[in-house]
Amino acid sequence: MDRKKLLLIYNPHSGKGQMNWNLGEIVEMYTKNGYIVTVCPTQGKKDAVNLVTEYADQYEMIVCSGGDGTVSEIMNGLIAIDNPPLIGYIPSGTTNDFASSLGISKNIMTAAETVVEGMPFACDVGTFNGQAFGYIAAFGLFTDVSYQTPQEMKNVLGRMAYLLEGAKRLGHIPSYHLTVKTKTEIISGEFIYGMITNSTSIGGFKGLSGDKVKLDDGLFEVVLAKKPKNLSDIHALLQCVLTATPDPNYLYTYQTEWVAITSETPIDWTLDGEFGGSFTQVDIENHKQAVRIMIDR
Repeated sequence: MDRKKLLLIYNPHSGKGQMNWNLGEIVEMYTKNGYIVTVCPTQGKKDAVNLVTEYADQYEMIVCSGGDGTVSEIMNGLIAIDNPPLIGYIPSGTTNDFASSLGISKNIMTAAETVVEGMPFACDVGTFNGQAFGYIAAFGLFTDVSYQTPQEMKNVLGRMAYLLEGAKRLGHIPSYHLTVKTKTEIISGEFIYGMITNSTSIGGFKGLSGDKVKLDDGLFEVVLAKKPKNLSDIHALLQCVLTATPDPNYLYTYQTEWVAITSETPIDWTLDGEFGGSFTQVDIENHKQAVRIMIDR
């Protein structure tokens, strides 16, 4: 049998460390399916990026297990490769938005089976000032919750941990004066939140990015929340978000393949749930069908 090479990169601390308990069974499954498996547990930030950058060209398949941040690191390693290998994804994080959008099971063994029994899907990848992200770049209200919530709290409470951490910020809603440019329009104004996404699930909630989401169409879904003037505006804005029914009085929503955002002061950005840096100018571009990832048939 001509065996293919598979690199399995996993975050041993993701979620409740479930991958540690299933690792042997998963490796055996892949071996039986004709792969020689190399296993690399990540040791810290950017470790997955470095592993992919250095070794991707030696493997036919790269399988990652972790949360959305781990997938984001894998994307960063692959985006610079001309012919990247297939990707398999075994979600083991707290929310796993990217997996939800792709229809990948949150059951570890079911997702592991999809890697060898599923089919490849050509998926869009975004870049943010040259840095790759899988499904979301966001700023403003609550966007720092995912990376400021302690891992131990996520493990114990799951998505409730995000809600509890986010509740601390309700007393203060900062706004940012922005100029937003796409290929077709330029808008300026005061905004409290913005997200540029390629996902049907944001923070575990469905529908926030609209009903036209396709992960392979080369387009982002953009949502910008205007600064509310009073309590009535806040209520109306929350209704728009919770019911996924945009109102142009409170939200700008549109699709675009490219967007540039300029702010008067530096803004903290979140990329796939991790801190992405602080900037006054960002250029965000969609790379259509840049990677192939195994999904359920």
